[in-house]
Amino acid sequence: PPDLRKWGVKSGYLPVCGNKTLTARCHQCVIVTSSSHLLGTRLGTTIDGAECTIRMNDAPTTGYDVDVGNKTSFRVVAHSSLYRVLKRPQEFVNKTPETIFIFWGPPAKMQKSLLKIIQRVSTSFPNMTAYVVSPSRMKQFDDLFRGETGKDREKSRSWLSTGWFTMVIAVELCDAVHVYGMVPP
Repeated sequence: PPDLRKWGVKSGYLPVCGNKTLTARCHQCVIVTSSSHLLGTRLGTTIDGAECTIRMNDAPTTGYDVDVGNKTSFRVVAHSSLYRVLKRPQEFVNKTPETIFIFWGPPAKMQKSLLKIIQRVSTSFPNMTAYVVSPSRMKQFDDLFRGETGKDREKSRSWLSTGWFTMVIAVELCDAVHVYGMVPP
């Protein structure tokens, strides 16, 4: 299997504004899914205790902090969830200004119009740090899928979920990863 840590984080993520490269590295990360399986667990303090916390799409923390915590180091957002995230900047941008957003989508879906929207929001919120997954990294994700499943993603009409991207990004950025709320299919 490929060593994802050798993929070169810098080349896989393009800054939405400016020319900053993604250089983040965490020793211990937690991925917090948006499933209801965390409700009632009271894991918020444990989750917030991790060095880096990774959340997905428009999963809220407000009102659920006892169970899922508040801290958000990274938020991985699918092209299809972009509008839901950007409609609520008080929840996703202002609440945790240190959050690094990573937007992903197939190159055909990440059209200039979507990128312009992300750029406009980035300029409206100067504390927002945002990257998009590069087309070459998207190809690496497809190649990884083929290597793991033996199937060509496009020919099999499969799609990669935000969970898939988040897991791979976490392995790439973190030395150890703990996952909360993800259940087997």
